[in-house]
Amino acid sequence: MSVDELVYRRVLRAPRVLVWRCLTEPAELAQFWGPRGTITPLDGIVVELSVGGRFETLMVGDSGSHRMVATFTEVVPPERLAWVEPASGMHTTGTLTDLGNGSTEVVIHQRHVPGAMRSPEARAGFLTSLDALEEHVARLIREERP
Repeated sequence: MSVDELVYRRVLRAPRVLVWRCLTEPAELAQFWGPRGTITPLDGIVVELSVGGRFETLMVGDSGSHRMVATFTEVVPPERLAWVEPASGMHTTGTLTDLGNGSTEVVIHQRHVPGAMRSPEARAGFLTSLDALEEHVARLIREERP
């Protein structure tokens, strides 16, 4: 792994199809996308779920807003999703592995990560987004149970 790569791993107690839905449907993304202290309004999300399709999110926080603009490079439901952000050249691949016990391992591999996004603060912020995803899928599972 090179200095401009980051890998995040998380095991979620949720089926892979549910995790996939959360990562690909705007209404779900709006519930957790972005670091703590930001919101991602539903009308600021574009998901054209096909290779070459757009993936855009608008994160809004106290310190302003940030729009992520990307193009999907790989879409393999429900196991792999990849995109590239043309402005920075950063390439993100998310791999979802069904662990067979109702849990899913999520591995996020980022390449060509800009220096500012490799800082300890930025990495900690990214982890809070994964925390929010974990909380969101747990909430969905609770709501689905009678």
